[in-house]
Amino acid sequence: MTAPPAAAARAIDPPAERSVGSRHWAEPRVRRWLEARGWTTLAQNATFRHGEIDLVMREGDTIVFVEVRQRTSAGCGGPGESLVARKQARVRRAAATWLASRALHEASVRFDAALVSGDADAARVTLVRDAF
Repeated sequence: MTAPPAAAARAIDPPAERSVGSRHWAEPRVRRWLEARGWTTLAQNATFRHGEIDLVMREGDTIVFVEVRQRTSAGCGGPGESLVARKQARVRRAAATWLASRALHEASVRFDAALVSGDADAARVTLVRDAF
């Protein structure tokens, strides 16, 4: 049996709701929040060798890669503090792979961060456009 090519990607297209347990409620919540504002979901949890993209959305003519960061308390810092340069680089590489796999080399793209504070019952979403 041969191994799949290193550049092979596993992406969930069209978007499918994944099992939402106590730890995985933020991404579907953010997706629904953005869709309610007119955005279109292109993919979610797109996983590549280089990393994962939480949400790939379309806002108008722009493809937006959204990194969802969640914190239930400020004890470990806010959700934005965990979006370090290494994570940003992984998302950028995964986004490049996603775009290339769809021949969207000339697409207008943006990287946003959805910062989610609080628990599932009282969450607050802050969208940071052009976060990185």
